[in-house]
Amino acid sequence: MRRPAVRRLRVVPVALTVVTVVSAVCALSLGTPYVPPARLPATLGSDGLAGIVVTELRLPRLVLALVAGACLGAAGLVLQEALRNPLAVPEMLGVSSGAALGVAAPLVLALSVPLGLQPFLALAGAALGGLLTLVAAGFGRSPSSVLLTGAAVAAALQAGLLVLMVMADQLDLQLIYRYLLGSLSARTWDDVTGLLPWLAVAVPALVLCVPVLGVLRLGDDDARALGVRVERARVAALGIAVVLIAPVVAVCGPVAWVGFLAPHLARRLKPDGGAAGWLVRSALCGAVVVLCADQPARLALAPVETPVGAWTALVGVPVGVVLLKRGRRAARRRDRAPASAVPASDASLSVPGQAGESVRGAESVPLLRKAER
Repeated sequence: MRRPAVRRLRVVPVALTVVTVVSAVCALSLGTPYVPPARLPATLGSDGLAGIVVTELRLPRLVLALVAGACLGAAGLVLQEALRNPLAVPEMLGVSSGAALGVAAPLVLALSVPLGLQPFLALAGAALGGLLTLVAAGFGRSPSSVLLTGAAVAAALQAGLLVLMVMADQLDLQLIYRYLLGSLSARTWDDVTGLLPWLAVAVPALVLCVPVLGVLRLGDDDARALGVRVERARVAALGIAVVLIAPVVAVCGPVAWVGFLAPHLARRLKPDGGAAGWLVRSALCGAVVVLCADQPARLALAPVETPVGAWTALVGVPVGVVLLKRGRRAARRRDRAPASAVPASDASLSVPGQAGESVRGAESVPLLRKAER
């Protein structure tokens, strides 16, 4: 039974690498003008039309797709692990809607805002939406209440966006529509470099957050027993997710459901992995998802470009639901296996007065092992 699993773990990284390379070659080669893959090294940096298009338009778009997907995938995993809910995604917690509202409001209200301030506006809107959800839901004490409250906050913020769209003129309305669906069209190296300062803050914070996420997976009571302040940890995790999501939304718009699909793919690749391994895999899966989705967004209806967020939603929602159902079935099988594997003779070894203590001691060992991951 272990050989197929080992083979799958070896084949999956190779398959992801092949998909990434093929998508990257398609991103740089296909389009107008068409550049054969064999001529790509010579075309990069050249002075001709093909060289300018590849170097100044297609290559930054490729890099931006990878960076944006990695940020969204990592943010989705942080939210799901901190709230202990596989449905806790930016779209369901008011984070993406708040960031979009912060960027769209100055455009509709005709406020002259420098481009450098747009990430801060998105950051403020995302923080507002996320904090409203956490405060109203009691800082995530009940996973179901977090989702219900987040859906209500997201609906309220989207209603605010609709009001702004009614107030906008026709030209601004088209821009807002394309922005709200998420698009990588006409992005340059300035957009890519604008994300680097935020990554310089978010990546060290993610490294520090991983051990806490591993403890939060155990539940609130176990986390408090191990010395973690659960409410503060959740607020900190939300802050890290906001720092990852807000700059991406400011540059690309809310690219939908990447934060939902990537963590489930990461867990599917290695179900028994810890928070650190899942975080890396989720970032990689998010990057691959956005890069692959950007190819039909560019080419499906050429010369008209469709928003990449529409493709990630069309593909991400059904695939994520299937992965979620399979993950639940696998979890049920794992929960049933230990109970059936315990011999009856082992149960008779416990002293009647110390039965509860023996069970707690047996349960604490796997809990601590999970926390160490």
